[in-house]
Amino acid sequence: MSFAAFKMMHCPTGVENCASGYITHSRADSAPQIPAIPADELEAEWPSSKRGIGAVPNLVVSAGNVLEVYVVRVQEEGNGQELKNPRHAKRGGVMDGVSGVSLELVCHYRLHGNVESIAVLPMGGGNGSKGRDSIVMAFRDAKISVLEFDDSIHGLRTISMHCFEGPEWLHLKRGRESFARGPSVSVDPQGRCGGVLVYGLQMIILKSSQVGSVLVGDDDAFSSGGAVSARFESSYIINLRDLDMKHVKDFVFLHGYIEPVIVILHEGEHTWAGRVSWKQHTCMLSALSINTTLKQHPVIWSAANLPHDAYKILAVPSPIGGVLVLSANTIHYHSQSASCALALNNYAASFDSSQDLPRSNFSVELDAARATWISNDVALLSTKTGELLLLTLIYDGRVVQRLDLSKSKASVLTSDISSVGSSLFFLGSRLGDSLLVQYSCRSGGPASLPGLKDECDDIEGDGHQAKRLRMSSETFQDTIGGEELSLYGSAANNSDSAQKSFSFAVRDSLVNVGPVKDFAYGLRISADANATGISKQSNYELVCCSGHGKNGSLCVLRQSIRPEMITEVELPGCKGIWTVYHKSSRGHNVDSSKVAADEDEYHAYLIISLENRTMVLETADLLTEVTETVDYYVQGRTVAAGNLFGRRRVIQVFEHGARILDGSFMTQELSFGAPNSESSSGSESSTVSSVSIADPYVLLRMTDDSIRLLIGDPSTCTVSISSPAILESSKKKISACTLYHDKGLEPWLRKASTDAWLSSGVGEAIDGGDGGPQDQGDIYCVLCYETGALEIFDVFGFSCVFSVDKFASGRTHLYDMPIQESESELDKTSEGGAATRKDNIQKTKVVEVSMQRWSGNHTRPFLFAILADGTILCYHAFLYEGVDGTKAENPVSLPNPVGLNASSGASKLRNLKFLRIPLDTFTREEASNGVLAQRITMFKNISGHQGFFLSGSRPGWCMLFRERLRFHPQLCDGSIVAFTVLHNVNCNRGFIYVTSQGILKICQLPSASIYDNYWPVQKVPLKATPHQVTYYSEKNLYPIIVSFPVNKSLNQVMSSLVDQEAGQQMDSHNLSSEDLQRTYTVDEYEIRIMEPERSGGPWETKATIPMQSSENALTVRVVTLLNVTTKENETLLAAGTAYVQGEDVAARGRVLLFSIGRNDDNSQNLVSEVYSKELKGAISAVASIQGHLLIASGPKIILHKWNGTELNGVAFYDAPPLYVVSMNIVKNFILLGDVHKSIYFLSWKEQGSQLNLLAKDFGSLDCFASEFLIDGSTLSLAVSDEQKNIQIFYYAPRMSESWKGQKLLSRAEFHVGAHVTKFLRLQMVVSPGADKTNRFALLFGTLDGSFGCVAPLDELTFRRLQTLQKKLVDAVPHVAGLNPRSFRQFHSSGKARRPGPDSVIDCELLSHYEMLPLEEQLELANQIGTTRSQILSNLIDLSVGTSFF
Repeated sequence: MSFAAFKMMHCPTGVENCASGYITHSRADSAPQIPAIPADELEAEWPSSKRGIGAVPNLVVSAGNVLEVYVVRVQEEGNGQELKNPRHAKRGGVMDGVSGVSLELVCHYRLHGNVESIAVLPMGGGNGSKGRDSIVMAFRDAKISVLEFDDSIHGLRTISMHCFEGPEWLHLKRGRESFARGPSVSVDPQGRCGGVLVYGLQMIILKSSQVGSVLVGDDDAFSSGGAVSARFESSYIINLRDLDMKHVKDFVFLHGYIEPVIVILHEGEHTWAGRVSWKQHTCMLSALSINTTLKQHPVIWSAANLPHDAYKILAVPSPIGGVLVLSANTIHYHSQSASCALALNNYAASFDSSQDLPRSNFSVELDAARATWISNDVALLSTKTGELLLLTLIYDGRVVQRLDLSKSKASVLTSDISSVGSSLFFLGSRLGDSLLVQYSCRSGGPASLPGLKDECDDIEGDGHQAKRLRMSSETFQDTIGGEELSLYGSAANNSDSAQKSFSFAVRDSLVNVGPVKDFAYGLRISADANATGISKQSNYELVCCSGHGKNGSLCVLRQSIRPEMITEVELPGCKGIWTVYHKSSRGHNVDSSKVAADEDEYHAYLIISLENRTMVLETADLLTEVTETVDYYVQGRTVAAGNLFGRRRVIQVFEHGARILDGSFMTQELSFGAPNSESSSGSESSTVSSVSIADPYVLLRMTDDSIRLLIGDPSTCTVSISSPAILESSKKKISACTLYHDKGLEPWLRKASTDAWLSSGVGEAIDGGDGGPQDQGDIYCVLCYETGALEIFDVFGFSCVFSVDKFASGRTHLYDMPIQESESELDKTSEGGAATRKDNIQKTKVVEVSMQRWSGNHTRPFLFAILADGTILCYHAFLYEGVDGTKAENPVSLPNPVGLNASSGASKLRNLKFLRIPLDTFTREEASNGVLAQRITMFKNISGHQGFFLSGSRPGWCMLFRERLRFHPQLCDGSIVAFTVLHNVNCNRGFIYVTSQGILKICQLPSASIYDNYWPVQKVPLKATPHQVTYYSEKNLYPIIVSFPVNKSLNQVMSSLVDQEAGQQMDSHNLSSEDLQRTYTVDEYEIRIMEPERSGGPWETKATIPMQSSENALTVRVVTLLNVTTKENETLLAAGTAYVQGEDVAARGRVLLFSIGRNDDNSQNLVSEVYSKELKGAISAVASIQGHLLIASGPKIILHKWNGTELNGVAFYDAPPLYVVSMNIVKNFILLGDVHKSIYFLSWKEQGSQLNLLAKDFGSLDCFASEFLIDGSTLSLAVSDEQKNIQIFYYAPRMSESWKGQKLLSRAEFHVGAHVTKFLRLQMVVSPGADKTNRFALLFGTLDGSFGCVAPLDELTFRRLQTLQKKLVDAVPHVAGLNPRSFRQFHSSGKARRPGPDSVIDCELLSHYEMLPLEEQLELANQIGTTRSQILSNLIDLSVGTSFF
C-alpha cells in the first residue's frame, strides 16, 4: 500500500456542544418561517392563550465536525392533523396543552475542523426584535467563525472570521506548544460583545456592531431579504497574565449591568493532591467591566478563597444577577453585594473552619456537572451519574439568602445542556441518546397535570419507534410512558411562593452510537450462504460496544437493509408490478374524516406485467390468480396501473391504450392514436413509454417524446384524452415528465405564489358539475426537456408557473427564470465540436423526474431527477421572498390585478426556490436505450416509514425523518427490476419486489432497527459499561466484557486488598467502626456471552463469567490453539485480567481459557473454564499465532504452547513496552501497540522458537489502536494515536534511512479528528477488471460515534484524485471558512518532527465534486487532464469496494 484513501462512512453522533437561539426566525415571528405559515394555520399552531409554549428558538448541535441546526416543531393538543398517522403517537402525553414536540432539521454541515465550543450571539432588543441571532464557533487553536442563516440560500453563511494563529500571533502562545483545552466562547446576554479564551490566558474581546450603527448600512441590511442578524465588527486582546491570573478555569458574562461585565474563575496559586490539606482554597473570581470603545477593563469586584476544585461558573439571570460557582463538593453564590454557599457532602470545607456551611439534605458529588437555567431562580444540574438536580435560589429582592438543592429524575449522562425557550431543555450526550425534554413549572402546592401518569420514572430515551428501551437506575425504576415528578423545596420556612413543582416529559431524542470502544464483525441471523460478490456483504453486521454506565449498550450496525422475507415465488421475465385498491361503496366527495379509515385499507389486486402478457392476482388471504376472470388487458404488457376518483376506479395503461375498471369490470376503454388527424401517419405507431397518475389526472409520455393528458371527471368516473396546446406548438422534445399532487387543506406551493388573490381560487374549478368543494389540493405537471431545462405547469389551464434553464447540470440552487432557447448555440459550434457536445447532452438529459411532499405538518416538497448517466439529483423546496419587487404587497401590481393576470397567463411561483441536497448513494448506472423502467417508487407507509425506493442494479431505500433524507442501500438481492407496496392480512405494511433473476419476494422491513441514523442501527441495552466484544463464529455468540458499579462497605473493600507478598491484611485498626461501614462504589467486571435473537428481537445472555473481587477483565478474544498432545486445533475463549488494588500492591493478572460447549439446551454448561493461571503484571492483550497463545503480561510478551491441560512458555520478548494496548497477527508477524512507546514489529520463528524484534517506531506515540494493512503482496502497519491521527508505517530493511531495518519508515500520515479506538481489516469487494484481488481495507470506529475506512489505492487513481483534491480546496466554498488541508495535517502537539509523505486522499473533500454543477465538474476534470466519468467511476469503485456489511 503506497497510497490510500481516507473515507468517513458514518458521521459522528455523540453530541458535544448545544446552544439555542433565534437563527432561522426572529423573536418577533411567533412561529418559525420554515415553511411560512398562513394566517389561519397560525392560529391553530400558536394559540394566544397562556397554555402554549410561546416562541421557540432553534437548537444548534455539534458532534465532532458535524454542525446541525434544528427548528423545534410544537404540536398543540387537539390539532386534528395528528390523527393521520397513528404510528407517530406522540411521546410523553399532554403537558401545558402541548401533545408533541419534535426536532426538524434545517441544515447539516460536515466541517473541516472539530467544533470546540459554540455560543449564540443574541441580537438584543427584547422580544419584539426583528433581528436574528448568529452562531459563534471556535476551532483549535484559535479560529473563530460567525455564521448567520441566509434565507435566500436556506443555509448558513459565514459573516465574519477571526483567526489568531500563525507567525504574527505566535507571541500569544508565550512559548507553549500544547494546551489542555481548545478555545472556549461566551457571549454577553444582551449581545453587545463576546469573549473567547485562547491559549490558556489570552482573552479575545469581539465587539458587536449595534444595529443602528453605520456598519450595517441600508444595502447590507436588506440584501438578505430584510433579516438582519447579530455580527461582530472588531476585536482586541486582553492578556490575563497582566491581571495576575495564572490558570483560568471558566468565564461568563453577567446579566443586568449597563456595560458588559465578564466574570473569570481563576487560580491565584496552584495546588496539587499532596498539598490539598494545607492549601485548599486557591480559586478566585474577578469581575471585569468591559468598555469596548476605550478597550479598558477595570476590575469592579472580586471574591477569593474558593475551593481548588471549582470548575464552572453560571451567570444568574435577571432580576437576581450574580454568579454560581460549581465545585466538586460545594456550590457558591457570589454577587457584588452578597454571597452564600451550600455544602454537598462530607468533604466540603469552608475557608475558615470556624463557620459551618449549610448542608444539602442528601450527599452528592458535583464534579463534571452540566447546568442550565429553567426559570430565573431555578438551575437544572446534570451530574456525572446522569441524575438531574434542581438548585433553587431563595432570594429577597436582589439578595440571595440561601441555596436549596433537590433531587429530580435520573436521565442520560450529558455532555452539554441547553434551555430551548421557556419550557424545553435539550440534554446533549456523547454517551447515550440526546434528549429534548419539556418541563412544566407550577408555583405553590403540587398541581397534578391532567393526562399525565404519576409514576416516578427516569427521563430516558426510548427505543424510537414507540418502543422504549427500559433503563433503570437505583433510585427510579423502569421507564414508563408519561413522565412526572413533583419536587418541593424541603425547608420548612419556605414561603408558599417559593415552592415550585416541576414535571418533565421526554419529547424527542437523537440517536447516538458512540463512543465506540470496540466492535466485532459477525454474520447476520438472516444470512444467505449462497450469496456472492457485493450481495454477500449484506450477510454481515457490526456489533459495537458503545455508551457508558446505565447508557451502555450494544449497537448492531448494518450498512445495508436486509428485508424480512414472508414468501418468494419464481417469476421470470417480469417488467413491473403494481398494487391497487378497490372499494365499491365509496361516496363521491371523500371528506377528511374518512381519510383516516383509508389509511388502513387493504390492497385488492396485484398487477404483474411480463414481457408480452399481464397477470392479475387478488390480494386477499392468499394471492390467487384471477387473470382469466377480470376485464383487465392481459394480452400484452402493462405500462402502469393505479387508482382514480378516490380509489373508486382503477386505471390500467398499456402500450396502445388504457382501461378504466370498477373492481374486475371494465367501464371505459381508451386507445391512443395520433393526437391530431392532420399529423403524419408515422406517429400512429408511437406507444406509451411512461405514466404518472395524480387523481383525477393521468399524464402519459409517448415514445415520440410527445405527451398526452387524461382528464378524469369525478361525477361520471370517465376519462377524456387531451393534448396540451401549449406543448403541441413548441417543438421541444420532452425527456421526462411527472405529475405532482400538492395535497392538503393548505397546499404548500400556494404559499410560493406571488398573487395572493389568485392562490385561493385555484382548486375550485376542478369540481365539475356537482359543486361539492374539493379541497384536495392542486396538481402540477413537471416536464424536463432534452435540452436539460425544466418547467412546472399548473395542470388546470396548463400554464407555466415555474421554469429553470439547465436543470440537468445540477446547480446548488434553482429559482424561477425564463428558459433561453439554446438551439442557436449548437449551430454556432464548429462541426467537429457539435458531435461531442451532442453526446454530452444525451448523457445529461433527465430520464426520470419525480416530485413528492410526504405527509406531516411542516413537510416541504422534494424534487428528484435521474440523468441518463445515472446521476441522481435531489432538491428540497423552500420559500424565499426576494426583494426585486415580486412580493404580493407590491403597490405597482395592486390597481389592475385582472389585467395583469390576463397578460401573464398565470400566477408565477416566484417565491419558490430549490436547494440541492446530497444523497449518499453510489447507485449510478447508465440508462439503457430501450424503454426505461421507472426506478423511483414512492411509498407513504411501509412499517410506518415514508420515502422512496430506488430500483436498479444497486437498489436502496430513501427514508424521510425530520425533513432529512436517509439513504440505506439494499445489497442482498443484487439488481431489482420492480417494486411496489403491499398491505393486506398476511403482510402488514409490507412490500413486494422482483429481482433481475426473476424471483418475486414479499417482505417486511426489520422492525428492530432504527433507520433515522447514517446506518440502520439496533440498540441492545446492557445497563452496564461494555468494554470489549469478540465474535465466536461457530455458535454465532458474542462474548462481551461489561462492568457495573456496586456499592460495598469499606470493610469489604479493605479485606480484598491483601498484599500478596507479605500475605497479611492491610491495617484497619486506626479506622473507627463507623468508617468501616461507609459504602464506596466499586466497579465489578464480568464476561457475558450473548446471542442475537432469531427474529431480530431482544438479545439473550446465554452465560456470564464473573470476575473476582477487584479484578478487571481487560481483554477477551476467541483463539485457535494447537493441542500438542492430540495434534488437533481447539477453538477457545481467552481472557486476560488485572487486579486493580491501588499503588501499594504489585500488579498481577490472570489468563483464563474457556471452552464453549456443544449442547444448545442447557445454558449452564455452555461455558466451562479449562485453564486459569496467575501471572505478574496486567494481562492486557492475548492473541493466537500459528496455534500458539501470545500473551502481553505487563512489560513481557510471552508465547505459550497448549497441551490440553496447561500453557507452557516457549519464547518471550522483554521489551520496553509499558502496557500493550493492541496486538495484531498476520502469518508469523506480530504488531504491538504500546500506550506510550508507539509500535513494535516482531516475527516468530518456529525452528529456534524465537521472538525477534524486526523494527520499531523510534518516536514516542500514545497508541490507541493498530492493525496490519494488506495490499496485494505489500504489508503496512497502521496505528492511531491520542492526538486523533492515523499513521501508516512500512518495514524496509534495505533502505538506508531505516538504520539497517531497525526503524519503521512512515508511508502516510493523516489527521482523522476523532480518537480511533479499533481497526478491523476487511477484504475489499473486487470491482470487475481490477488487477489486485488480495486487497484489504481498514474499517475503524471512534469515540465520537463515527466510522470510516482507510483503503489502498493504485497509483494512477491516487494521482488523479489527489490532483482533483488540490483543485477542490479552492473550487468549493467551505462552511465557516475552514481549510481542509490544515485540518488533515498531522497534529503533533508541539513536538518537533519531520512531516511524512502526503499519500492519503481525503474523500470528505472529494465528495463535494459530485455536488458541483455539471459545467464546473467538466471544467475541473479538463484542468487536471481527465474526464468526469473517469473520476466518478473511481469514486464509485471505492464506495463499492468498501461496502462491507
